[in-house]
Amino acid sequence: MTSINNSVRFVLDGAIIEADAAQHASATVLDYLREHLRRSGTKEGCAEGDCGACVVLVGELSVDGTAISYAPVNSCLQLLPTLDGRSVKTVESLQRANGQLHPVQQAMAESHGTQCGFCTPGIVMSVTGLLQTVAKPTRDEIKDALSGNLCRCTGYKPIIDAAVKASEAAPEQIRLQDATELALLQQLRQAHAEDAKPQAQPFFAPTTLEALADYLAQHPQATLLAGSTEIGLQVNKQFARPQQIVYLGNVSALRQVEDQGASWRIGAQVCLNDVLTLVADDYPDFAEVLRRFGSPPIRSTATLAGNIANGSPIGDSMPCLLALGATLELRCANSTRMLDLEQFYTGQKKNALQSGEFIAAVHLPKLADGQVFRAHKVSKRFDQDISATCCAMRYQLQDGRFAGVRLAYNGLAPSPCRAPKLEAVINGRTPDEVSAAELDQAVAQSFTARDGLRASWTYRALLARNLALQFVEEATAQEAVK
Repeated sequence: MTSINNSVRFVLDGAIIEADAAQHASATVLDYLREHLRRSGTKEGCAEGDCGACVVLVGELSVDGTAISYAPVNSCLQLLPTLDGRSVKTVESLQRANGQLHPVQQAMAESHGTQCGFCTPGIVMSVTGLLQTVAKPTRDEIKDALSGNLCRCTGYKPIIDAAVKASEAAPEQIRLQDATELALLQQLRQAHAEDAKPQAQPFFAPTTLEALADYLAQHPQATLLAGSTEIGLQVNKQFARPQQIVYLGNVSALRQVEDQGASWRIGAQVCLNDVLTLVADDYPDFAEVLRRFGSPPIRSTATLAGNIANGSPIGDSMPCLLALGATLELRCANSTRMLDLEQFYTGQKKNALQSGEFIAAVHLPKLADGQVFRAHKVSKRFDQDISATCCAMRYQLQDGRFAGVRLAYNGLAPSPCRAPKLEAVINGRTPDEVSAAELDQAVAQSFTARDGLRASWTYRALLARNLALQFVEEATAQEAVK
């Protein structure tokens, strides 16, 4: 078979599709499906991952190689290399060979869940993806699964009704497992195991951490492709065309989560959905911030390390990570170093990464006895919207007084950051000794006033004070319960 460095290979409806990487490395999955494979059922609406008209299902072989797990993705954002070694299902894939519709398609028709039909394929794929993992979803679970699908015609009740109705079908009619595709994915996995050495090709998909590090040491200008949610935007909106793409999705070492006792080591390719599941019990506020980070198609591909490396001033995960004291494991060639996240950013969209260096993992501490973590995101739209600001705070109460306070924000500075002056106002005091006036003064001393497209400075400064004050007042209530 052709070297993995020269082609992208994936499975579509029982056949291996091989695309020339030199020609299509910066093409989106959506464009390739529509323009080269004539799969026109998948639509382009917003081209930025908001509307969901482009949702398809991407399947991946399980670790033991016995099953395929499917996740919804926004094909408008995913570059074609992200399909390498995987399978893809479009809305055309659902209809049986005898013409019978998939239960989700049938239920959408019978429940009048479609009018103009433009958004319908994406909705069908999102619901089908949900039913692969949740046999009998609640209406709330259905709503969350559809949070990335916009429909202007129907209202959402008939769509949700259709999802409930589809879930009543026999499991064998709903499931997408296919013996032929399973064998083809096993074949592609074996081809990856026999991967060639790195070459200066337009597309390289290493399978080992060592191969990745060696390649980046020789080609530090290469573009790292992980979740594709940011690079896909650059391709669609800025017409960027990366010349050398290194896809991280096949590096198994980057996809692992390790419980190290006092902390978790989260590999750089671990998606936000998996991080959400990981932290849900210990850090429910962090999990909620991640849930509102984006829709399931975004969370199934976007990575925690990618959000950090992107360095947006309003990046949602960073306030939580900063408040919790996260550290980054950075790799360059054969050497590794640890860096506190609060030392990572050197300016707006600037960081401390050296030439050829990349984030290998994020180390997230667990709460010690007596510590409390709180976080809240404020945005114009509750789901799938950019932050006005997000605030996170870790603390403990010792003899009724705050200790060990770590407070962090996004949206107030050129990069997400801690707020030591606000921490100083809170530390050592009882909750009722912390005043709004002192917090206001600390905000003014900590940040340069600047208006933005998402919010005025007056609004953001008020949020910064009120969110900190809310966490302080909640501590008062917690003390009263004891």
